[in-house]
Amino acid sequence: MNAIIHANEKDNVVTCVRHLKKGEQVSIEGRTYTVNEDIPVFHKMAIADVEQYQTVFKYGEIIGVAHEDIKIGDHVHVHNIESTRGRGDKQ
Repeated sequence: MNAIIHANEKDNVVTCVRHLKKGEQVSIEGRTYTVNEDIPVFHKMAIADVEQYQTVFKYGEIIGVAHEDIKIGDHVHVHNIESTRGRGDKQ
Protein backbone atom coordinates (compact mmCIF):
# COMPACT_ATOMS: atom_id res chain seq x y z
CA MET A 1 0.00 0.00 0.00
CA ASN A 2 1.20 3.48 -0.86
CA ALA A 3 1.99 5.85 2.03
CA ILE A 4 0.18 8.78 0.41
CA ILE A 5 -2.98 9.37 -1.65
CA HIS A 6 -3.16 11.95 -4.44
CA ALA A 7 -6.84 12.08 -5.30
CA ASN A 8 -7.09 14.78 -7.97
CA GLU A 9 -4.73 16.42 -10.46
CA LYS A 10 -5.63 19.86 -8.99
CA ASP A 11 -4.44 18.82 -5.52
CA ASN A 12 -1.29 20.47 -4.17
CA VAL A 13 -1.38 18.23 -1.09
CA VAL A 14 -1.62 14.49 -0.52
CA THR A 15 -3.19 12.58 2.36
CA CYS A 16 -0.80 10.47 4.43
CA VAL A 17 -2.28 7.04 5.15
CA ARG A 18 0.41 6.23 7.69
CA HIS A 19 2.75 8.21 9.93
CA LEU A 20 5.61 9.71 7.88
CA LYS A 21 9.00 10.45 9.40
CA LYS A 22 11.24 13.43 8.68
CA GLY A 23 13.72 12.58 5.91
CA GLU A 24 11.67 9.65 4.60
CA GLN A 25 11.07 9.49 0.86
CA VAL A 26 7.63 8.66 -0.53
CA SER A 27 6.65 8.20 -4.16
CA ILE A 28 3.46 8.51 -6.15
CA GLU A 29 2.73 8.87 -9.85
CA GLY A 30 6.41 8.56 -10.75
CA ARG A 31 7.56 11.38 -8.44
CA THR A 32 9.46 11.07 -5.18
CA TYR A 33 9.10 13.51 -2.29
CA THR A 34 11.23 13.97 0.83
CA VAL A 35 9.26 14.49 4.03
CA ASN A 36 10.46 17.67 5.79
CA GLU A 37 9.02 16.90 9.24
CA ASP A 38 7.13 14.13 10.99
CA ILE A 39 3.55 13.99 9.69
CA PRO A 40 0.79 12.12 11.56
CA VAL A 41 -1.44 9.62 9.81
CA PHE A 42 -4.36 11.21 7.87
CA HIS A 43 -2.71 14.63 7.85
CA LYS A 44 -1.55 16.31 4.64
CA MET A 45 1.81 16.86 2.95
CA ALA A 46 2.52 19.45 0.26
CA ILE A 47 3.50 18.12 -3.16
CA ALA A 48 3.88 21.61 -4.61
CA ASP A 49 5.16 24.86 -3.15
CA VAL A 50 2.25 26.96 -1.90
CA GLU A 51 2.95 30.63 -1.33
CA GLN A 52 1.29 32.60 1.46
CA TYR A 53 -2.33 33.46 0.53
CA GLN A 54 -2.47 30.80 -2.21
CA THR A 55 -5.26 28.23 -2.30
CA VAL A 56 -4.76 24.70 -0.97
CA PHE A 57 -6.55 21.92 -2.86
CA LYS A 58 -7.43 18.42 -1.60
CA TYR A 59 -9.74 15.96 -3.40
CA GLY A 60 -10.01 18.60 -6.16
CA GLU A 61 -11.67 21.05 -3.77
CA ILE A 62 -10.45 24.20 -2.07
CA ILE A 63 -9.86 23.39 1.59
CA GLY A 64 -8.10 26.57 2.68
CA VAL A 65 -5.60 29.32 2.12
CA ALA A 66 -1.95 29.20 3.19
CA HIS A 67 -1.16 31.73 5.89
CA GLU A 68 2.58 31.18 5.39
CA ASP A 69 4.78 29.81 2.63
CA ILE A 70 4.60 26.01 2.42
CA LYS A 71 7.35 23.98 0.73
CA ILE A 72 7.13 20.60 -0.99
CA GLY A 73 7.36 17.94 1.73
CA ASP A 74 5.96 20.15 4.51
CA HIS A 75 3.22 19.06 6.90
CA VAL A 76 0.01 20.90 5.96
CA HIS A 77 -2.52 21.38 8.75
CA VAL A 78 -4.17 24.10 10.85
CA HIS A 79 -0.76 25.55 11.81
CA ASN A 80 -0.13 26.79 8.24
CA ILE A 81 -3.51 26.95 6.46
CA GLU A 82 -6.76 28.71 7.28
CA SER A 83 -9.90 26.79 6.40
CA THR A 84 -12.29 28.35 3.91
CA ARG A 85 -15.04 25.96 4.98
CA GLY A 86 -15.87 27.67 8.26
CA ARG A 87 -14.39 26.64 11.58
CA GLY A 88 -17.23 27.70 13.83
CA ASP A 89 -14.94 29.73 16.11
CA LYS A 90 -14.80 32.85 13.91
CA GLN A 91 -17.52 35.29 12.92
